[in-house]
Amino acid sequence: MTAARPAPGTGTDAGTGVDAGPDTGTGIGSGLGGGSAPGAGSTLVAGDLDRTLIYSAAALELTMPDARAPRLLCVETYESRPLSFMTEDAARLLTELAGRTVFVPATTRTPEQYRRVRLPGPPPRYAVCANGGHLLVDGVSDPAWRERVRERLTACAPLDLVRSHMLRQARPEWLLKERVADGLFAYLVVDRALLPGSWVQELADWAGPQGWSVSLQGRKVYAVPDPLTKSAAVAEVARRSGAARVFAAGDSLLDADLLRFADTAWRPAHGELADSGLRLPHLRVLPDRGVLAGEAVLRGMGSALAEPAGAGPTATGPTATGPVTTGSTGPTGPEPIGAPAAAPEA
Repeated sequence: MTAARPAPGTGTDAGTGVDAGPDTGTGIGSGLGGGSAPGAGSTLVAGDLDRTLIYSAAALELTMPDARAPRLLCVETYESRPLSFMTEDAARLLTELAGRTVFVPATTRTPEQYRRVRLPGPPPRYAVCANGGHLLVDGVSDPAWRERVRERLTACAPLDLVRSHMLRQARPEWLLKERVADGLFAYLVVDRALLPGSWVQELADWAGPQGWSVSLQGRKVYAVPDPLTKSAAVAEVARRSGAARVFAAGDSLLDADLLRFADTAWRPAHGELADSGLRLPHLRVLPDRGVLAGEAVLRGMGSALAEPAGAGPTATGPTATGPVTTGSTGPTGPEPIGAPAAAPEA
């Protein structure tokens, strides 16, 4: 993998990532079980799910005439109703990509929520759930990884403190639900029309010194401990699989550390990262929005497989090199809280 990619918990990600293990000088830790899987030396593709690869009906953004709308494949049902979709072309592209790479879904969903999704192609051997809190191997959460995460979370304020603060600051007129995800992080489901415009930023300002980050996605306000990152779990999968390079895609602030970690990364024109203006030298900024952006991400990744490792990105939008931190605070100071995204509820 290219030396330019920062390791989780170091460099530009300082204070935001779980260290993937003892420093080996490569940014990918060692010490966990699970040796190199078939496909060593290949490309690892880490894809966020909601509003990156799959889309709820509310997030499709089908602005074209009905007769020109793409055919959709339902990839998730919830309570006997269709919930998430991708285009049929995206399904074909993902099937082809998964057959040529180590494909790793990387999601903030809990394992239970993730298991509702039935992606096209072969079942991924690895999946990252709960924003890096779980590393699934053949569908089973790796206990050694869970223990490592638990140890790292002792470095920040406890979940009960943050959850209690969120609930004290919330108001019944706009709070619809509150949830704790596998004892790792908390989120509120809110009425966006009634949520005060400054409330999320005020929560982020309080959470930062506690070692927590805040992300607004659709009707959900997440509070996530800084050591809980997708990039750390993906780094462990890269170590186990022997991947020579990492591709990644995402749309929210909780994906920013993963996009920094990747050798080549993609983001759509919607979501928190688009609203915050994330630009990185290796980031390909797509002009597409909604479900067509998922298709564009997969098409771009497929094309990039033919490029030599370390090749610079072919930008599809404006780029710049200024860093943007994950969460509300970080080494470069405050970051704007983004705009609506869609995520399933449970």
